[in-house]
Amino acid sequence: MLHEQDWQSLAFLHWRVDPAVVAPLLPAGTRPDEFDGSTWVGLIPFRLANATAPGLPGLGPIPVVGTFPEVNVRLYSIDEEGRHGVVFRSLESSSLGAVVAARVLFGLPYQWADMSITTDAQGVIRYRSVRRGQGGLGGRRGPASAVDVVPTGRDRSEDELAVFLTARWGLHIERRGRTLFIPNEHPPWRVETAELEHLDDELLAAAGLPGLAERMPDSVLFSPGVHTRFGRALR
Repeated sequence: MLHEQDWQSLAFLHWRVDPAVVAPLLPAGTRPDEFDGSTWVGLIPFRLANATAPGLPGLGPIPVVGTFPEVNVRLYSIDEEGRHGVVFRSLESSSLGAVVAARVLFGLPYQWADMSITTDAQGVIRYRSVRRGQGGLGGRRGPASAVDVVPTGRDRSEDELAVFLTARWGLHIERRGRTLFIPNEHPPWRVETAELEHLDDELLAAAGLPGLAERMPDSVLFSPGVHTRFGRALR
């Protein structure tokens, strides 16, 4: 494995979308992955923790900068080899080091943002993000996102849609004119339903998906987290 990380306290907000809307946003050689006649767009805020340096997992988690809040906008893809993955339209991170490293090493569209994750006495988990500049590397305010959810404890780990949305075993990226697949592996998710208390999001529109945040998500889930490992990119 190339590197490892933990994903903690994840909210999964998803909208049904016509595959024809998403297809132009995917890398060459992939097409929208579908469930129940639709493809899906995800807005996923969470905490990335205990990340190891790429190629050096034996050294253990990177101190301080290996843990930070993140929120991503993602699509679901399948390639000609039948590999199911995700395609990230944007990824916000509060760690400038992680943003620069991910852009340089993997060409991922990471953006630097002011972010926080808090939980109040009533169990409401609040995710906040404001991009530092339109290009995500500083400057005037960029798009923001505010999500409040309450996990219900109702298990959906075996639900077919929940598995489709969360058990993705890699990501497709476009790098130097080629589409690559980066595999990952992790134990089965613990997934439960969640109630959406508040949503005010500009990231979906900024990622080329206007109008979605103006309607309620078609699926709202929560997971306490999972440990994952990433392999080297494959053609």
